[in-house]
Amino acid sequence: MNFYNFMHKQILILIGLFASTGLSYVFIGSLYSSYLPEISWYLLIILVSFWGHKLYKSYSHNNYSIEEKEKWLMQTRYFLFTYFSIWTIIFFVYVSRDAVELHYIAIATQLGVSVVSTTILVSEKKLSLFILSSSMLPITIYLILVGEPYSYLLAILTIVLGWVLLYASRNTYNYLQKSKFQAYHDYLTKLGNRRYFIELLENAIKLQKNDHKYVYLLLIDLDHFKTINDTLGHDVGDLLLCEVANRMSMISKKHGAHVSRLGGDEFCILSSTCRDKDVCLNNAIAFANELLDSIKQTYVIQEHHMYISASIGVSIIDNPKMKAGTFIKEADIAMYEAKSQGRDGVMIFNDELSIRVERKLEIERFLHFALENNEITLQYQPQLNSNSEVIGCEVLVRWHNEHLGQVGPDEFIPIAEQTGFIVELGYFILEEAFKTFSDWDKKGIYLEQLSINISMRQMFHNTFTDDVAKLCKKYLNPKLSSKLMFEMTETSVAEDITKLINTMNKIKQCGIRFSMDDFGTGYSSLSYLRQIPIDELKIDKSFIFELDDTSKSTNMVKTILNIAKNLNLSIVAEGVETQLQKEFLIEEKCDILQGYHFSKPVDKHEFEKYVQVIEVT
Repeated sequence: MNFYNFMHKQILILIGLFASTGLSYVFIGSLYSSYLPEISWYLLIILVSFWGHKLYKSYSHNNYSIEEKEKWLMQTRYFLFTYFSIWTIIFFVYVSRDAVELHYIAIATQLGVSVVSTTILVSEKKLSLFILSSSMLPITIYLILVGEPYSYLLAILTIVLGWVLLYASRNTYNYLQKSKFQAYHDYLTKLGNRRYFIELLENAIKLQKNDHKYVYLLLIDLDHFKTINDTLGHDVGDLLLCEVANRMSMISKKHGAHVSRLGGDEFCILSSTCRDKDVCLNNAIAFANELLDSIKQTYVIQEHHMYISASIGVSIIDNPKMKAGTFIKEADIAMYEAKSQGRDGVMIFNDELSIRVERKLEIERFLHFALENNEITLQYQPQLNSNSEVIGCEVLVRWHNEHLGQVGPDEFIPIAEQTGFIVELGYFILEEAFKTFSDWDKKGIYLEQLSINISMRQMFHNTFTDDVAKLCKKYLNPKLSSKLMFEMTETSVAEDITKLINTMNKIKQCGIRFSMDDFGTGYSSLSYLRQIPIDELKIDKSFIFELDDTSKSTNMVKTILNIAKNLNLSIVAEGVETQLQKEFLIEEKCDILQGYHFSKPVDKHEFEKYVQVIEVT
């Protein structure tokens, strides 16, 4: 599409070349006392040059859409044909005179025009051929009409020269076409690439500015495509991408849309225009769902039967002031939201999603400096036995930022895991918790366990086991180390079961035990209970909240308690908020209770006071 810019630049080059060269004819005319034809002809060149300059300025000063550029290009073609044809006029004027030297000048100039046309207009194949023919044909006819043997030979040589120029022009044109295709298309799927798509998108934004029509953008990312590359190889993966691209192309063609491959397993589709925004949105959803259905159809590649889904983000182009990259970013945000909600779905970018993403980016930015600015603190929620004795506590992290205010761990912990900051944050939590545990022991506050939440990203880090051993040795004695309980969420233990078990066994050498947190909310842990070396189950608070004599949650809690007893695991119920819940759990022989019924999470000093009050009562 930069071709338009190329043609735009050629206008000034031709004006400079023809206006300066044409002036020499006025000088030649003065030598032969011929003024009127030459001056009239040169004024014609100046007049057409003004036409060309006007075309040049109109392109420079207007942000044309592709359709408008095509109209401009058609006018430029008329200008170029007229401009080159003017030289044929002076050719006929000079060869009609008696002075043979003027004939030579006319022939030389006409040959020069032919060379210029095939060089400068190489990208305009048809126009170049037409001007070349109209330039060389008069020379050939003139030489034939001379009627001498040498003139016939020169006529033949002129034809040969014309053919050589045409051959060179065609080769250059084909090379340009090939280079242009490679620059704007993906080598594998032959779809348009990112560069091609962005130019299409920029054009759509210009159209939206001019006629206020709406266009939607779909960003499609294949789900778990990496697994296919890793298991079946990149050759099979490439063939799958080509098949997906073919399916997308067929559906896009039906809807008058353009599809491009941005890279990897990511594709973008730009729709045709709609006059109504709601219609545009409905069309986008319908199109996206049709795409999903097509993509999910079974693929048979090299005798492999494969199934793959996709996540699609949708952005409506309705603001001409925004850049193309911004709309792609919006669709990308929506696509990742579709992935976070389980994949194989469609998500529309909207203001609510934008606010959520901006909030996430702010958290990510400020979180990086949270430790440095001493914004991270720890709180401790008491854990009691059936006799209402404090036997332990869970360490909970809190973050207060001057700009964001209080940020909950449910917000910043996932972001810390995604960015890798969880490793640095986790080390800080462990060190502060170990210090506190050691201080309490020295003050005579004896607990049976101290529970600390551990992220899988943290546990799988290559320095984690060494860090834990170093901190235990620095702050705790073996007796205190054996009272530590590392909590893992149920949904995370299936990430890499072999690596997890190896890491857990290394940490257990320090005497540390493990608890499975949020038990009952996942779907995979039951099959791993006998494999992983855990010591405790922690019932998710969602079941505790709904406890009553007849609810399904009551049966679920009883089931979890029975599982724990059969596996000789201790059991913790978190989220205890009522006396009824407490009495039920004690009756069912739950080992440890935790929740707001006893105490909310408190800081170190408040926890010490709470323990003292409980001991007195």
